Amino acid sequence: MARRVRHSSLETRTARLKLGVRRKPYSGPSLARGVTLQYRRNKTNGSWVIKASDGHGKYWTQAIAEADDHDESNGKTILTFFEAQDAAKKLARGEDGSTGNAPITVDGALKAYRRDLEARAANPYNADWPRLHLSSVLLAKPVALLTATELKKWRDGLLGKMKPATINRLCGCLSAALALAAQHDTKRIQNRDAWDIGLANLPDAQVARNVTIPDNKVSEFVHVAYQLDYQFGLLADTLAITGARPSQAARLRVEDLHDHPVHPRLAMPKSAKGGSRNRSAKKAERYSVLITVQLATMLK
Repeated sequence: MARRVRHSSLETRTARLKLGVRRKPYSGPSLARGVTLQYRRNKTNGSWVIKASDGHGKYWTQAIAEADDHDESNGKTILTFFEAQDAAKKLARGEDGSTGNAPITVDGALKAYRRDLEARAANPYNADWPRLHLSSVLLAKPVALLTATELKKWRDGLLGKMKPATINRLCGCLSAALALAAQHDTKRIQNRDAWDIGLANLPDAQVARNVTIPDNKVSEFVHVAYQLDYQFGLLADTLAITGARPSQAARLRVEDLHDHPVHPRLAMPKSAKGGSRNRSAKKAERYSVLITVQLATMLK
């Protein structure tokens, strides 16, 4: 049986009800290194609160249940002093002594987001990139305890280091990781406003970068590509005529060429841009693109 710690001021409801009502929790017993059980005295049932170290010199706190001050324990939402100890240990370290049940940190959220991106055949760098700019304190902080103020301070601290549009993209990656964590822990993570507000897009950051290349210049590029290498030229020719991305053309299959004598077409794979959660299925979709008879002959 797990070791239980006694504490005369909090152990019984009679002792707890002698304490004054206040917002600040009363400090209770130390359950393990860096883990303390606290008690907040309310006018109704008090609350059991866990205080735990994040491993970087900071602490996080979270209410875990009501105390059995006036109502009997139900083993879940209302707990006795000793039941609260067991719940606090499970929350801090997990059922088996690991960190499985501990509140997920920003670091953990980014790791989970990376696994999600890999599973969806998306770019895992979107989960690695924010880590390069986050402090160790923010990485170790539970997602449930993030505030809009600290996230906004972090975002604004990037000004001058990178362009506003880049900051917006970086914040978007972090927001996606935090949102995913919230989806998997809706009971404890109820502060979605923290990143919706703190990581909101900077205004007037998007600047159009559309560049229109004249047809004669495009022809020059294709001509030089053929001189360098025939297959490279064929790729450049295909991109110039279809307007597709290189990654799309690279996924073309033999069956995608519809060699009509007058109106040949390519069944071009979609780019799957736009952050779709069904990315693999989207990449498998095709759309018809009209090409020249000359290109069709070479592709054939």
